[in-house]
This record gives sequence, C-alpha cells and structure tokens, in this order.
Amino acid sequence: MADVDELFEVKNAYYTGNFQQCINEAQKAKPSGDDGRTQRDVFMYRAYIGQRKYGVVLDEIRASADEALLAVKLLADYLSNESKRARIVTDLDKKVSGSFDLSNATFLLMAANIYYFEGNLEAALKLLHQSDHLECIALMIQIYLRMDRVDLARKEWAKMQEKDEDCTISQLAQAWIYIAMGSDKLKDAYYIFQEMADRNTATPLLLNGQAAAYIAQGKYDDADTVLQESMDKDSNNAETLVNMIVLSQLTGKAPEVANRYLSQLKDSHRSHTFVANYFAKEAEFDRLSTSYSASVQT
Repeated sequence: MADVDELFEVKNAYYTGNFQQCINEAQKAKPSGDDGRTQRDVFMYRAYIGQRKYGVVLDEIRASADEALLAVKLLADYLSNESKRARIVTDLDKKVSGSFDLSNATFLLMAANIYYFEGNLEAALKLLHQSDHLECIALMIQIYLRMDRVDLARKEWAKMQEKDEDCTISQLAQAWIYIAMGSDKLKDAYYIFQEMADRNTATPLLLNGQAAAYIAQGKYDDADTVLQESMDKDSNNAETLVNMIVLSQLTGKAPEVANRYLSQLKDSHRSHTFVANYFAKEAEFDRLSTSYSASVQT
C-alpha cells in the first residue's frame, strides 16, 4: 500500500491555482518529520507568491532557514523588485556554475523559474534536467511548449506518466500538451480542466485552461462565459487579461476594449511574457518607422 501524502490537499490546492485554500490547508497541516514541515512551508509561501504577496515571504523566511525555503525567498525577491533582478541573476549564475545540491528539487525549480522569467530557456532546461521531480518535468513541458516543441514536451510527459499519471500536475501537463496539439485533442483538454474544476474549485487557472481550449475550437461565446467567471474571481489575473485581449480581437470588438485590458496588464504585470513581447514589438516598430522616415527624407 502506498504511503499517504500528508500534504495532498496543500499541493492539490496549489497546483490548481487555489492559493488561499493552499495557505489555509498548510496552516492546518501537521506533517510528521522536518522534511514534511519544510515542504508544507514551501508550498504555503509559494502560494503567497501566487497571490503576489511577496512581502510576507521576504519578512517571514529567515536567513537561517532551510535551503528550499531560501530558494522560495529568492524567487519572491526577484519578482518583487525589478531593479534588483540583474544582480539576483548574476548571483544565481555564480551559484549554479559552482557546486550546489542537485537533489534539492525546490532550488532547481525556483532557479529555473527565474531563468524562465528572464527568457533564458536554455539555462532553465539545463537545471531542470538535473531532476526527475514531477514539478521540474512539468516546467520543462511548459518551456518546450513555449518553444513550439510539442514532440519534446510529449517525451517529458511520458516520464510523468510513468511516475504518477494521476497526479494533478501530471493531468495539467497533459491538458497543456493537448491544447498545443489542437484538433480533436482540444475537447480532451477542456474535459481535464472541467473535471478538475468540478472536483476542486473553478479557479482562474482552470477557467483559463477551458477558455484556451474553447478559443482554439472557435467557440468564442463559451470562452467569454468562462473568462467572465474568471474575471469575477480575480479581475486582475494576468492570464485572464491576456485571453480577454485575444478574444476581444477575435470577436471584432471595438479596439478600446482590448486596449483597456492591455493597459491593465501593462500596469499590473509589466514582467509578464505577453507584455515583454508587446514592448519588444513596439520598440521594433518604432525603430523601423524611424529608419523608413530617414530613408524617405534622403
């Protein structure tokens, strides 16, 4: 008989994006052993990061804490202060190029997340390949999908399938891959998100998964319904705002509708990949316009 996971409710709430429930469950949980208590706190503080309450993490995790917790604090520090990010990345480069504990999956995961946010996908993958932890594999899958390498993502999911096919994070990874594959797999992806929402809570993470599946199928009215529900739960969720922008454009709504969501996204989530790409394209357009104007004048 398999051992009971004392932190199942904590992890499940975190994976499905129900961060407050994760915090509530963590505060109630009394796992046996130091490792269990550390993992409980890791998930609790990661949930605070999910809520963008970085100050709680920075204030409560002391310098003498376990390395896993210090890794979580490093991520919170990186996300909370844009002016410190270059130094944090430089320090991280030195640490990972030296000798560090490859068995600490939390450190690998937090460090890889920082590289992911920096757009250094190669460095993130290099770290993640050091571990067979389910979350490390899940992040590799996200990176491969971002690189449009569905083939490599499917290979990694096969590893998750062997380890624990029924784990929440494994099912989510399967749904992400199904959306990337498209066609008849889109319905399967939708049902995975829907089943999780029915079994747990319809969080913005799960609702945005449903919306992505609907949008890819051209079911825009259905997508709008679940996105409105997501907005009701968290009107400032980055993924909801991105999907609202996409849906507004696909359905031919007035430009100011998409611009309103874009302004909110730029104001609250300047580091989001969508926003970073938007600024990069904006700068490139300005450069080309200036270059063209100069050539016409000469």
